Amino acid sequence: MVMQQRITVQEGCYGERRLDHQGPELDVPRIDENLCGGCKLRCAIVNMSSQGREVLVVGAYFADLIFRDLSRPVVAGAEVFAGGFSLLPGGAFTLAMAMRRLGHDVVWATDFGNDAFSQQVLSGARAEGLDETGFRHHPIPLRSVTVALSFPGDRAMVSYQDPITPQSLAALLLEHRPRVLILPKLQYGAAVQAGLAVAHQLGTRVFMDCQDVPATLDTLTVREVLAQVDIFAPNTDEALRLTGTSTVDDALEVLAGLVDTVVVKRGSAGAAAVQGGKRFDIAAVAVEVLDTTGAGDCFNAGFVHAHLTGQQLPHCLNAAVACGAAATTGPGSSAAPDLAGLAHWLSRVPAP
Repeated sequence: MVMQQRITVQEGCYGERRLDHQGPELDVPRIDENLCGGCKLRCAIVNMSSQGREVLVVGAYFADLIFRDLSRPVVAGAEVFAGGFSLLPGGAFTLAMAMRRLGHDVVWATDFGNDAFSQQVLSGARAEGLDETGFRHHPIPLRSVTVALSFPGDRAMVSYQDPITPQSLAALLLEHRPRVLILPKLQYGAAVQAGLAVAHQLGTRVFMDCQDVPATLDTLTVREVLAQVDIFAPNTDEALRLTGTSTVDDALEVLAGLVDTVVVKRGSAGAAAVQGGKRFDIAAVAVEVLDTTGAGDCFNAGFVHAHLTGQQLPHCLNAAVACGAAATTGPGSSAAPDLAGLAHWLSRVPAP
């Protein structure tokens, strides 16, 4: 059964009250035009299934140009030859693809242009059978490109992205009503706060990664946004920079005071997490690494997969490190496991 929820939208804002909604009462907050991307809609009809979608991923695509097996460190004024090269879909594609391979119903909200990079990632998304409901297509170039220099155990990246006005997070949540919202990087500001308020009114769990975002806990609204996040998963460097601390232990303590569940990805050292004041640590899976690009996103997908199936935090960490390890055995995220592959990698996770 499909219900229609009519949401009255004033010039450039999601607001007012719903008129013909027959489901649970939702108190939709007003969002200023400047915060929701300047939409000029006066009225939006949101078609709502009786249960909504399982996973909503909101984030940009990237085309990853991956150079691996570098003959020596890269320095200014010198040319370095790589022993391997791949051009693969990346960015938020990895999260959507990895969740799809693990059997989940996924909507990926992103933008594509008419450039070669957009078309390459769009082709990859279609090859993976991703739902295109959340795709916006633009008749202009919309290039999102990362050059990844892959070293054993880590990588350096240089990225470029054409600007685009993002879709309203609140609107996307109201349209898809997901069980879990995945945000691939730290986002903050009033529009994000308003969107996350809608998420919690809908009962949507919010999973947020950090990425290399130049912000700290002193940046305006960052603390407030993190307080609205259910699961926050930075890597070690990101956690230290964000909190201004010098150890993972201290970073976990600070972040656990803001977020219900904090997970720190520690690469070859595994992962550490705190939930409800209780800490859990897990060792990494021993693996011969080909490329670490995309491993963090696959880690995230494994965690959310286990979370959606009702697993407790230690089992979520097991699935996360298993998926992250699997991803390092191929270029980019190409080796992200399906359910059968996850079972194999789980058998290799070290016992606590």
